[in-house]
Amino acid sequence: MISASLDSPVGALSVTERDGAIVRLAWSAQADGQSALLDSALAQLRAYFSGELTVFDLPLHVEGSDFQRAVCDAMLAIPLGETRTYGEIAKDLGAPPQPVGNACGANPIPVIIPCHRVLSATGLGGFSGHGGVETKVALLKHEGAAGLLI
Repeated sequence: MISASLDSPVGALSVTERDGAIVRLAWSAQADGQSALLDSALAQLRAYFSGELTVFDLPLHVEGSDFQRAVCDAMLAIPLGETRTYGEIAKDLGAPPQPVGNACGANPIPVIIPCHRVLSATGLGGFSGHGGVETKVALLKHEGAAGLLI
């Protein structure tokens, strides 16, 4: 596994590649390698934060159960600027909302897999990335989904 990093409006981010796929995004400045895929991931993240990219186009590999991957696939289907609730995703997957929330919190590739676009039925819900809910709000505002926060 190799990682590369960049500074972003929500802090230093590192992206990790293994076997030709992105497997992790973390709030850190870890950088111990370079590859065409990591260069592309960093370029896409820069474009996302500058408002020039609405959909990431990277090979991703989510480790975990079939359920974890299904929740990540559901999050990937949420368009930029839109949100869904844990309950809506749970209904689509035929599962209770709490395991969906747990799977969102265990998302290994936040921002790229937009777990910040998933809300509770009564508010923002949580966010496991650095900065917690404040970072979630910053990402939603960046994406133009701030109207729901007012």
